[in-house]
Amino acid sequence: MNGAQGLIRTLADAGVTVCFTNPGTSEMHFVAALDTVPEMRAVLGLFEGVVTGAADGYGRMADVPAATLLHLGPGLGNGLANLHNARRAHTPVVNIVGDHATYHKQYDAPLESDIDAMAGTVSQWVRRSMKPDEVGQDAADAVAAAFGPPGGVATLILPADASWGDGGSVGTVAPRRASAADRPVDDIAAVLRSGEAAVLLLGGDAVREPGLRAASRVAAATNAKLFCETFPARLARGAGRPPIERLGYLAEFTAAQLAGARHLIVAGAKAPVSFFAYPGKPSDLVPDDCSVWSIPPEHLEALADVVANGTNPVVQPASRPDRPTGVVNGETVAAALGALLPEGAIVVDEANTSGLWASGATVGAPAHDWLTLTGGAIGQGLPTATGAAVACPDRPVISLEADGSAMYTLQSLWTQVREGLDVTTVIFNNRSYAILNMELSRVGAEAAGPKALSMLDLSNPDLDFVSLAKGMGVDAVQATTAEDFTAAFERALAEPGPHLIDALLS
Repeated sequence: MNGAQGLIRTLADAGVTVCFTNPGTSEMHFVAALDTVPEMRAVLGLFEGVVTGAADGYGRMADVPAATLLHLGPGLGNGLANLHNARRAHTPVVNIVGDHATYHKQYDAPLESDIDAMAGTVSQWVRRSMKPDEVGQDAADAVAAAFGPPGGVATLILPADASWGDGGSVGTVAPRRASAADRPVDDIAAVLRSGEAAVLLLGGDAVREPGLRAASRVAAATNAKLFCETFPARLARGAGRPPIERLGYLAEFTAAQLAGARHLIVAGAKAPVSFFAYPGKPSDLVPDDCSVWSIPPEHLEALADVVANGTNPVVQPASRPDRPTGVVNGETVAAALGALLPEGAIVVDEANTSGLWASGATVGAPAHDWLTLTGGAIGQGLPTATGAAVACPDRPVISLEADGSAMYTLQSLWTQVREGLDVTTVIFNNRSYAILNMELSRVGAEAAGPKALSMLDLSNPDLDFVSLAKGMGVDAVQATTAEDFTAAFERALAEPGPHLIDALLS
């Protein structure tokens, strides 16, 4: 057994049975070893950002890590943006980066780089294997680190000679550690019973259904306001589940939501800050006279039993909008989504500005999960939808995608076809970086002239998403009316495999 074989066997024995990969020369012994471990599924991505984003989507839905396999520092560099999003989502990922053989590094070959430094920017754990007999245990330690707490990216750097050398072995994963309470439940209960205005802010695992139900009980019994973070990693939504309002993206909206709060209790989230700095506006969005308290998501049910014994959660009634008619715009696309969204759907939302209506239109649809852009690095939606579909092959995946963001990782469509994944991609095609048009004025920049505005314009030439998708084997159509869009979406849901609808927004 060589080091690569020991590594893959260790991963598979630990339940890490999917590897998203874009390998190079230094990783060829890992690639060859894949055939010796039949439990390991290898999924090829045509760009490293697809690989890392798919690992994020897989981990969010499977609750176990996927592995990645990246080629040296440049390959890691290509995948950094979606590893950043995974870090912000606390997604468990075992990120394997190949490197030159240990004896070759001294020669400063063209692809030599400081992998350790790059990996440290997105990883909560980084280790370099130096010998074949260390690789298996290093891989086991990477799995344990990825699970956490908190979950996150664990990067294992694999020199080529540690991979090809004999003496590999299977490592043992240490038992998972339990997280400790930040504050005793009784302390939080006393705050909620004080009569002072309180806000309960959820994130992470707290916005899964058990956490939502417990938090809804607490809010109903104590009159605390209930919110979740702006960009949750995986939010349980729909009829029969407690609804929850997300904090606003714009700082002034969040400030209004939190106004008057004397206590902010965070569970699985951080106290909110402004997404960016703006001239003359605060970065810290917690009211000046507000105390911040913290409780682990797994303790929410115990808190509910203390302060809300006998209180039931408030759940969302079933409701759907009518099928839309007329022009295609953000509102009519959202109405079609709400009218047709199937039970158990996984919605990956990177629609940005044009998707503002989608959340409200689907709140009463059958139960589903909603995945968002946790770290703000665009190009996440299509890969994350790909990974989610690998993790949950029996559930339909709907990818809501802005046109500009789609072009970052459009290669994801090829992987979806290759793997036969049931993903429906909706392109919100407004032919601009619309969110940047908004931010241009918000940051107090000079009045935009033609050169500045051209940097935010995605026309000249227009992007032909139908041709681009068909070129990778995806069934694709363009919708220019609400009726066209609704019919195309209904057909995509009824047919297996990947589909794309280019919604040409008015």
